[in-house]
Amino acid sequence: MKTLQKTLLALAAGSLLSVGAQAAIAYGSGYTGQPYVGVKVGQFDLDVNGADDPTAYGVYGGYNFDPNFGIEAEYVGSDDADYYNGDIDAKTYGAYGTYRYAFPNTGLYAKGKLGVARTEVEASNTTLNAFNGTDKDTSLAGGVGLGYSVNPNFSVEAEYDKLGSDADLMTVGAHLKF
Repeated sequence: MKTLQKTLLALAAGSLLSVGAQAAIAYGSGYTGQPYVGVKVGQFDLDVNGADDPTAYGVYGGYNFDPNFGIEAEYVGSDDADYYNGDIDAKTYGAYGTYRYAFPNTGLYAKGKLGVARTEVEASNTTLNAFNGTDKDTSLAGGVGLGYSVNPNFSVEAEYDKLGSDADLMTVGAHLKF
């Protein structure tokens, strides 16, 4: 990932996390819907022979309609990883429906998500018989994760996402609820 892209990603994430607006909406059962924004870091697992797996950096946000169901959108990009004598990087954009199960009397919760993701893998190398170019794929995607609510407004999560047939993503992240 280029330095400018990393800087812009860090600035955008910092700006989103510093938002202090109370944007909650009360619903009939007394539950207040809850928006959230967060950052994540991890690693892509790409199905490209001879390529190292690139480090992933991302931002995400969502809205919980009730304690169990919500929606989430994310962008995750990567730095350049070694691919023979060249580079490989990846990025994905996704939109998901989410389900959370809170374990009783703890801050732990399990999370599942299902939706659509667009994954782009770009490679350049000097080996003639290796993948060279850009591969774009939009497909059904999903993930599972485990999270911990540190307090009512802050949580951390570990997550595994399946982004179609050629890419997986493992991340840890943190999000701020407001």
